[in-house]
Amino acid sequence: MSICGPETSVANNKSARKRIEIAERNRLHNRSYVSALRTLMKRCFTACENYGSEPGEPGKKAVKESLNAAFSKIDKAVKVGALHRNAGAHQKSRLSAAVKKAIDPAPAAKA
Repeated sequence: MSICGPETSVANNKSARKRIEIAERNRLHNRSYVSALRTLMKRCFTACENYGSEPGEPGKKAVKESLNAAFSKIDKAVKVGALHRNAGAHQKSRLSAAVKKAIDPAPAAKA
């Protein structure tokens, strides 16, 4: 379903119609990047939860691999303009904090 399709266009000249078509094309392209990014982030958070419940070398490896994949996708999304660089930095910060919390949990407070 297209909101800005040619049949619903309110553009009055050729250049305005072209801008609408290009914006729609870019929106669909960016949507695929952002969707893949969300999937990789969810995988990383899930890997962190799994490692927290069952610590071990395979779990740690899964966490690091999922983190690397997510970081790579974030960097690519920023590079092509699908994601603002500050938003990318924010997502990377969230992932890093989750991984750090899972792998190096804070020691329990002594009573």
